[in-house]
Amino acid sequence: MYAASEQRYESMKYRRLGRSGLKLPAISLGWWYNFGALDSLANARAIACRAFDRGVTHFDLANNYGPPPGSAELTFGQLFKSDFAPYRDELIVSTKAGYDMWAGPYGEWGSRKNLLASLDQSLMRMGLEYVDIFYSHRFDPETPLEETMGALASAVRQGKALYVGISNYTPEQTTQAVRILRDLGTPCLIHQASYNMFNRWVEQGLLEVLDQEGIGCIVFSPLAQGLLTDRYLKGIPPGARATKTERVWLTAQDVDGSLAKVHQLNEIARQRGQTLAQMALAWVLRKVQVTSALIGASRVEQLEDDLAALAHLQFSAEELQAIEDVLAA
Repeated sequence: MYAASEQRYESMKYRRLGRSGLKLPAISLGWWYNFGALDSLANARAIACRAFDRGVTHFDLANNYGPPPGSAELTFGQLFKSDFAPYRDELIVSTKAGYDMWAGPYGEWGSRKNLLASLDQSLMRMGLEYVDIFYSHRFDPETPLEETMGALASAVRQGKALYVGISNYTPEQTTQAVRILRDLGTPCLIHQASYNMFNRWVEQGLLEVLDQEGIGCIVFSPLAQGLLTDRYLKGIPPGARATKTERVWLTAQDVDGSLAKVHQLNEIARQRGQTLAQMALAWVLRKVQVTSALIGASRVEQLEDDLAALAHLQFSAEELQAIEDVLAA
C-alpha cells in the first residue's frame, strides 16, 4: 500500500483562495486527460502518488473527464480505495457538471436535475461521501441562474460538497452568480477559467470581479494544451495532442501560427534558467488573483518539470516587458 512521503509539505507553496479559509497548492493536478479507461492505471497511479508526495493536495476532476466520460472519476475511485483513503482529510477533491454526460435532455447544462444527479453519480464513481468543491462547469443560457446556483447551494446543505464554484463564466455572469449564492448563504469560493499567454480573456474584467468579490481563481490550460512547452519547438511529433482528431483543442494550424513566438518565449525562459513550461506556469501565477494553476501530466517526469516552476516565480519588469513584446508582435 502507498505510504505518502513524510516530506510532502516541505517544498510546495500554498495560497489562500480569495478571502476564504481554504488554501490550495500553487500547482494542482488536473485529471482531464491521462487518467481515463484508455490510459494505463499504473501510470496514473505513479503520477498521482508522486504529485501528493510533492505536496499537490488538490486533484481536479469533472463528471465527463476520461475518455470515456466518467472514467477519470472511476480511476480516482480505484486509487482512492487502494492508496489515498488514509489521506482523505489532506486532499481537496473537486468535480464539475454541465457538459455532455448522458443521453437525453437532462444529461448536460445547468438544471437542478442535471447538477444534483451528476454529483450523486460522481460520488458513487469516486467512492466518496462528499467532494470538497463542486462546480457549475458552464453557464446555461436557457436555465435561470437562480436554479443553477440553487442546486449548488443544495449540494452543500445536503453535505455532498463543502464548497462550490463556477467555471467558464463571463465577468457579468460571475457577478450575478456570486450575488445569488451569497443570498443563499453559500458563498462562491472559486472560479476556474482558461488562462495562458495566448489566451488572456480573464484580464478583461474577470480578475477584477474576483478580486472585488474575494473569490480565488484556478486556471486551466496554462500551457496552452502543450503549445507553451518544448514539445513543438522542432515541429509536431507523432502522437502529440495537435495530431489528435477527437476532442480537438490544439490543431496543427495553431502550432504553425504560433511557432515563431514560442521560440522567442523559449529564449526568454532559457535566460531565466527555466524551461518554457516552467516560465508559462510562473507567468499565470504572477497574478495575485490566481491561487493555483492546473496541470495535466502524462509522465512523472513531466510532473516534476512543471513543479520545478515554483523555484522561480518572480519576474523582473524587463522580463515581463520582453514577454509582452513577443505576444504583441
